[in-house]
Amino acid sequence: MPPPGVCMSIMQARDKNDGIGTLANPEKFNNQDFQQLKQFCLSNGYKYIDDRFPPDNSSIGEELLSPKDMCRVKWLRPAEIAKRPCFTVDGISRFDYGQGLAGNCWFLASIGALTFQTCIMEQVLHGQQSFEHDYCGIFHFKFWRFGRWVDVVIDDKLPTIDGQLIFVHSKTPNEFWPALMEKAYAKVCGSYADMNLGNPSEAMMDFTGGVYITFKLADAPPNLWNLLFRAAKCNSLMGCETPPGETPGNTVAPNGLVRGHAYTLTGIIQLMSKGRPVNLIRVYNPWGRVEWTGDWSDNSSLWQTVSPGDRKTCLSVVEDGEFWITVEDFCKHFRSVDICCLCPDFLDKNPACHWTATVHEGRWVTGTTAGGCLNFPDTFWINPQYQVKIEGLKKVCSETQGDYNILVTLMQKPDKRNRRLAKTLHIGFYIFGVPSQMKGHRGKFPKTFFKTNVPVAKTEKYIDSRTVMGLFWLNPGEYLIVPTSFNPDETASFILSIFSKVETHIHENSNDHYMEEIPKPTLKGEDIDDKQTLFRKYCDQFGEVDAEQLQRCLNVNLLQGSVKETKGFSLESCRSMVALMDTSVTGRLNSVEFLRLWSKATTYKDIFLHSDVDRSGYLSVSQLRNAIMSSGIRLTDNLLNLIALRYGGTSGIVSLGSFISLVLRMDRMAKIFRELNNGGTISLQDNEWMHITMYA
Repeated sequence: MPPPGVCMSIMQARDKNDGIGTLANPEKFNNQDFQQLKQFCLSNGYKYIDDRFPPDNSSIGEELLSPKDMCRVKWLRPAEIAKRPCFTVDGISRFDYGQGLAGNCWFLASIGALTFQTCIMEQVLHGQQSFEHDYCGIFHFKFWRFGRWVDVVIDDKLPTIDGQLIFVHSKTPNEFWPALMEKAYAKVCGSYADMNLGNPSEAMMDFTGGVYITFKLADAPPNLWNLLFRAAKCNSLMGCETPPGETPGNTVAPNGLVRGHAYTLTGIIQLMSKGRPVNLIRVYNPWGRVEWTGDWSDNSSLWQTVSPGDRKTCLSVVEDGEFWITVEDFCKHFRSVDICCLCPDFLDKNPACHWTATVHEGRWVTGTTAGGCLNFPDTFWINPQYQVKIEGLKKVCSETQGDYNILVTLMQKPDKRNRRLAKTLHIGFYIFGVPSQMKGHRGKFPKTFFKTNVPVAKTEKYIDSRTVMGLFWLNPGEYLIVPTSFNPDETASFILSIFSKVETHIHENSNDHYMEEIPKPTLKGEDIDDKQTLFRKYCDQFGEVDAEQLQRCLNVNLLQGSVKETKGFSLESCRSMVALMDTSVTGRLNSVEFLRLWSKATTYKDIFLHSDVDRSGYLSVSQLRNAIMSSGIRLTDNLLNLIALRYGGTSGIVSLGSFISLVLRMDRMAKIFRELNNGGTISLQDNEWMHITMYA
């Protein structure tokens, strides 16, 4: 059984600090260790079968095949499909494979781009894998998934019908790297069916761990061809898409382009035609057939207007799915172009100007940090906030400033294992300039800031995409970046990446203590004699109060008549309070311990009543934030999210009893840490750890 999620989050953060999840040291997907599994199979003399992605219908997924075809599927190993199977034959090329029954042209278009980058391809394919040396039916591939590199293990049983592969297949019958790579990616997506429909940028990012930039071709920058040319020189992966047709299917237009289809950019060149330069783009259809029939297509007479050398170098009159098209026709007939690279240096004309990146992981949580867009001014401020200080341009970049100096990308992480079931929110972000009087501010910017300041930049619109991005020019100064979902109270995790060619300092305000001004309640004092009288009323003959007696005391004297409390303090919460205040570890409170508890409980009650502005008898999560702060406890977004999950439940509201219990727990656990810490850390033996956690 895995550890609780909070523990796993801490472990993952530590693993990240230790370099786990990097390209050199990827995480083991599903905790499957390739080397251990392979050695086990070799030692025991049998071929590997993956129980995490088994060779059955569940791995194919729903609605991809008809029930009749699903019954015909047989999972075969490569040696049962072709003689002398090989991982690769004569290297790796975009012409090696053809698309199968899965609607994953976006994935195959991305592979086509990947085949041009040998070093990246070898990282994904793990270099030398074969069916000869130490073969036991196990393979593995590396993908970047939402901030971490993962090593994905698969068996080599592939789905077939009548002995033929039903998904991607190699044009060389005994070559199997495309089918195995597709299976590994289907595993991280959830199934083959989960690969239906997508954008090339998604797979390109998963192959590189880089950043992607999209240009909408209806509003393409005037220097698009130059950008593409420089991107090609920078070993970028590039893909593009055509607009959808009138029907969902991939229909072929009269000009030979497939509607609603993903393609790969495979070449950028300038030729001289009739004494004038022509800027051409080479495009590849992952079907391996069906090509553009317009100007500069394979049979175009325009090829007779270039030099014989250029014609011999560029023209290939073969039905292979690849063709040339002018940048003008490209912008006219395609919808968008995606560029994925490790770093967006190609954006600048000066090759010596390098961009640097910072990456931040965050989370929107209903009621605590999911404030929605600016259409919701009362909750917008609770969204995660990132403060950015931009210095002047780096000296090497100052001569050729270019059009941009900041690239911001926002990626949402899925809430489901299966890609097709993951809820995709409409996401975007705003960038605000920080006025001089607030420079150096620490902590979350309050609601009033966003009501009096307008954004200086933002995403064009909110879209339900895995990733949104924006390129901007920002003058030196301080800025605040606020990533949001469109609607408030939508829970999701995200990754915010900020690339800059200027000197930039970034601080996450989300996990500072809040700076919102919270009015403190006027607390009423109580006479010590009254407290002693109350204690004597409920204590036993030995002058002590146990959890049952404390429960009666609190429910009668603290709750009665003051709030709309229906359930009161539970016996379990009273046991917890006794444990937290019991200095003698007897399971009971003496008079001194009781008086301390009573003093804190009455104080927290007054804070609760002061924070319950609508007099509902409960605290909403936003009211809870203010109430906890009023008690003197520093609070971060992450901690508030956990508290809301633990104490708010499905209703999202907290009763007085729950509030007193949770604030007392926070107060006492902070006290334990202060007493035991040494230089900001605690070192405990296992029995000490168990003592603290089991009696609190």
